[in-house]
Amino acid sequence: MTDPGSKQIGIAVVEYEGRYLVGTRLAGQDLPGLAEFPGGKSQAGESPEACAVRECLEETGLNVKPVRLLERKRHEYAHAVVDLHFWLCRVDGKREGDASTPPQPANGFQWKSVDELRRLSFPEANAGILKVLMH
Repeated sequence: MTDPGSKQIGIAVVEYEGRYLVGTRLAGQDLPGLAEFPGGKSQAGESPEACAVRECLEETGLNVKPVRLLERKRHEYAHAVVDLHFWLCRVDGKREGDASTPPQPANGFQWKSVDELRRLSFPEANAGILKVLMH
C-alpha cells in the first residue's frame, strides 16, 4: 500500500475540549512559517500511528494516545512526495471534561479553536483534514 518513493508521515491531530494542538514551522524547515500539527517522518519499521505519538512527545512534550485514523493522503510537494496519516489523538491521562486547565505544550505549540484554525495558513496537503475538523 505504501508508495516506495514517498515518505510516510505520522501526524497527531490532538484534540482537547474542542481545541487543537498547533505549532508553526520554523525557518530552515520545509514550508517555513506555516501552521502545523505535530508529526514527522516514520522511522524504519515504525507505523504512522506510533510515529504520530512519538513525534508529538518529541515536539510538544505531551504524551498522547491515538483514537482513530482521520485521513490518509498522498501529496506531491516540489521537495517531496508524502504519504500523510492524520491520527486523531487525545492527551494521555486527561479525561474529556476535566475541570483542570489544558496541559501546556512546549516549543511554541498552542491550543487553537476551530475558528482560530480557519485564520491560520497550513500546508496545502492539510486542506482535507481542516475541512473534517471544521464540520
